[in-house]
Amino acid sequence: MSRVCAGAFSLSLDGFGAGPDQSLENPLGVNGMVLHEWAFKTRTFRTMFGQEGGETGVDDQFAARSFENVGAWILGRNMFGPVRGPWPDEHWKGWWGANPPYHVPVFVLTHYARAPIVMEGGTTFHFITDGIESALRQAQAAAGGKDIRVGGGVSTVQQFLRAGQIDEMHLAVAPVFLGAGENLFAGLDLRALGYVCAERISTANTIHLIAKKQR
Repeated sequence: MSRVCAGAFSLSLDGFGAGPDQSLENPLGVNGMVLHEWAFKTRTFRTMFGQEGGETGVDDQFAARSFENVGAWILGRNMFGPVRGPWPDEHWKGWWGANPPYHVPVFVLTHYARAPIVMEGGTTFHFITDGIESALRQAQAAAGGKDIRVGGGVSTVQQFLRAGQIDEMHLAVAPVFLGAGENLFAGLDLRALGYVCAERISTANTIHLIAKKQR
């Protein structure tokens, strides 16, 4: 049976998963890129973007682990791009170029309908306008028993946490403060929702935390 997971989700020490004011110049919000420096150094992420080299230690093991057995992704619209409101045209097809790093069906939450986009490498973006339950059902059908990864952003992960639908969450806490942006823990009581910290490993670049929901 498919598990629902959030993997390699980077946070600041003060709980922010993205900075404010997302734009083309700042896809993760102002200062948001610093949260992901641990990942950018790994072989897994460098290979994903066609680069050579990269570190192969614990950080890389967690990065690789976040992609294992994933059969479908769910993203919020802001993770797909900075376009707001009705789609002005069909031009924008994501941040990642012709061959996105997903290679499986991706279900994008949005209020505005759009036809699916078939990309290179096995990625197809489907745009879901009727909420997270519908997105989850369609992702489960597409995943074929493999896991479903909720990729973010913060609001999307929060919705799935509130619904008790995330089975396991890997948080990578960067040693920085953002001070502003989107705070993952705002308005959430993870203890009351049944989540416990099941694993903790520190590296020079980040602290890896695995939170699991007790069933």
